[in-house]
Amino acid sequence: MSTAVLPTHALSPVPAVSDPSRLRLPDLLAATDRAAADFLDGHYDHLLPPGGVPVDDRWFTRLHSDDDLDVWLISWAPGHPTDLHDHGGSLGALTVLSGALHEYRWNGDHLRRRRLVAGDQAAFPLGWVHDVVWAPTAVGAAAQQPTLSVHAYSPRLTAMSYYEVTERGTLRRQRTELTDQPEG
Repeated sequence: MSTAVLPTHALSPVPAVSDPSRLRLPDLLAATDRAAADFLDGHYDHLLPPGGVPVDDRWFTRLHSDDDLDVWLISWAPGHPTDLHDHGGSLGALTVLSGALHEYRWNGDHLRRRRLVAGDQAAFPLGWVHDVVWAPTAVGAAAQQPTLSVHAYSPRLTAMSYYEVTERGTLRRQRTELTDQPEG
């Protein structure tokens, strides 16, 4: 698993790709749903870290990988956002297993927030720029647990670009990273 950072000046426009994968968003939603059910049935217990999922850091593990599809289990902890990003030439989807997430998506004018709780799903077409963060499940709850979610990408992730919202309210790409890991 490696990550390389390309300087912004070395970036060229991403060509428009109308058919990046033979899989479609409904296929990815179905894949995350199946993997979520398998996880809840204990089929992936052997992939969990000794001592359980970390409560104060992000953690992830690959559940499945082939030429068309990458499926990951990701844990989310308070204070560990992914930063505003896209998934390069990959489509994406997620299913929330436990806890809650906030997704901040760039809609062309501003960031729009939506809350995703256990059982919710979301799909990410090409060009989707968002940040995903842990969200509290209850106001004032003493011990907040990490959120768990299953993510699928097709084709497999190879690059992610990171963005900032400028003072003028526009979106600016800061960098692109070559990667084979999910969510930054």
